[in-house]
Amino acid sequence: MKPKFNRKNFAIVLVSTMAILSGVYLIAADHIDAPAVTGKGSDITDVYAFQSPATSSNMVFVVNVQGLLAPSATAAASFDPEVMVEINIDNSATKDNVEDLVIQATFENGKVQLYGPIAPIQTGLNSTLVTSGGYIEGSVTAYKGSVAVGEKNGIKVFAGPRDDPFFFDLEAYSAVIGGTASGFNNPGNDTFKGTNVLSLVVEVPKSMLGTGSVNVWATSNRRK
Repeated sequence: MKPKFNRKNFAIVLVSTMAILSGVYLIAADHIDAPAVTGKGSDITDVYAFQSPATSSNMVFVVNVQGLLAPSATAAASFDPEVMVEINIDNSATKDNVEDLVIQATFENGKVQLYGPIAPIQTGLNSTLVTSGGYIEGSVTAYKGSVAVGEKNGIKVFAGPRDDPFFFDLEAYSAVIGGTASGFNNPGNDTFKGTNVLSLVVEVPKSMLGTGSVNVWATSNRRK
């Protein structure tokens, strides 16, 4: 019986037009959700998709979860074994925002298990773990520990804590929205400075993603 997951949390859809051909760098972010979600293993903060700076024939996908981790809390933070993180890829010519390929990551006993890219068993609000495609296992990197990278068949995977890379001036944003400021300062104040996230980083050859442009989004899925 393949594990089935309910899809609970969507990252903002990011449309990576011509990402495979031109290496466009795109992000979507959402750090502060409802209290029942914020800081949990299913809480996606950022999604990044960009051409590998080291290998132009590869794409890199980053999904960050459990935002706003203080350094004092980061060592004890861990990926939820009941949550699957899924990178969804729409490579159809019509760009219908239905996933044609998925990259799925599960976490257990200090390890990350990566499956895909492969066609999903089902699309929409539920996901089923696809174990018939490519498989990589790697160790989750500990806080301030040596970086561990799993690699097989040209695919690389990293999982572990990292400094939150997203820059956002929440105070200035609130002032602009409230009508007490007309714009942002340069460079402004980084609200997330000093906080960490748990990162899933996957590098994949473009040849495994189809041809042309792709739409990419990430979801977190809790086991039924």
